[in-house]
Amino acid sequence: MLALVFSVGSAPFVSAQDVSGLRDQISERSERIKELEREIQQYEADLQEVGAEKQTLQGAVNSLDISRQKIGSDIKLTENRIGSSNLGIQQLALEIAEKELAIAKHQEAIAKSLRSINEFDGDSLVEAVLAHADLNEVWERIETLERFQLAVREDVRELTGLRNDLTEDKLESEGKKQELLAFRNQLSGQKRVLDVNREEKDKLLTATKNEEASYQRLLEEKRAAREQFERELLDLETQLEFALDPSSIPAGGKGILGWPLEAIRITQYFGNTQFARSGAYNGQGHNGVDFGASSGTRVRAALGGTVVGSGNTDEVRGCYSYGKWILIQHNNGLSTLYAHLSVINVSPGQQVTTSEVIGFSGNTGYSTGPHLHFSVYASEAVKIVRLGDVKAITNCAAARIPVAPLQAYLNPLDYLPTE
Repeated sequence: MLALVFSVGSAPFVSAQDVSGLRDQISERSERIKELEREIQQYEADLQEVGAEKQTLQGAVNSLDISRQKIGSDIKLTENRIGSSNLGIQQLALEIAEKELAIAKHQEAIAKSLRSINEFDGDSLVEAVLAHADLNEVWERIETLERFQLAVREDVRELTGLRNDLTEDKLESEGKKQELLAFRNQLSGQKRVLDVNREEKDKLLTATKNEEASYQRLLEEKRAAREQFERELLDLETQLEFALDPSSIPAGGKGILGWPLEAIRITQYFGNTQFARSGAYNGQGHNGVDFGASSGTRVRAALGGTVVGSGNTDEVRGCYSYGKWILIQHNNGLSTLYAHLSVINVSPGQQVTTSEVIGFSGNTGYSTGPHLHFSVYASEAVKIVRLGDVKAITNCAAARIPVAPLQAYLNPLDYLPTE
């Protein structure tokens, strides 16, 4: 006889009402999440409207106030997603317990059937006939034995299905736990964005003494400092010698990189745009792509890679450049820059995955409004330098930023998905 061994464990009793209750709670959370998403969309629309107006002190204050309200809703949304993930983990735990209980029952049924088969199948057919004068009883025993065998096969089939489902539930539960960790990290970042927003408003009102004329003078000083910085950086990058080896980078192709934001709104393209021809960027063209994004918008890695550096040019008084920035080197010969961030969520040397949240957009550095500046480089040519070590640059000598020869700047849209 074939000997089979089963381990029958005790599984906790699971009420269908418990699972149903969790599903109801998850459904309620989902509705609240949809409400918050609609609320955030309205704040985004309000911010775009304010951003389109002439730059005034009141407009800047209004923008910061709306941003703060939006960030507050973002935080509530993340908290609800955390709650939903927690409920999902609890639901899966109950469903896992249900399946483990069902598996235990099937194992008991199989063991019982096998014991009965052993008992019925202990005698040969000849012995069974000789032991029973009534042939009908013999055939009944044979039919009973066949039913037991069919029952075992059915139980084994059910058991296999339950074990497969159990494995899937456990994998989903692990995924939910990772999702939960990501949301908690995101929540921490969003709370820091809120602090930055408050600090920006306080600094703005202090610097301008709440006077429009002071605000306009501040804007003009920033513009002049930015233009001076751009001229000096252009002079430096023009002098750098570099011959791009086409084989060192991937051929242009849509989707090699992913979008760094969930919602895409391009406000400035790469290269010699109309805005550049009007005198911006010293007429030399824009070295990246700008995406409209309100402060606190999640910024994602366009591709997995290594964070080779990050920094904050605002720490250098009078230096109006990238503000808070992150540079990631990828394994395909490309590197990507994310600038004007409000919060940096990664550290140099850290490995990141595609679409991982690396920071939150903002209005740091020289920026006419909250947005994300995104540049793509040939990795072999871009270096992070302290500007004063390579060239005396007005106001920005102590700043550390990525620097590359002009030929090393690549058009991001050659590698991003189709708009």
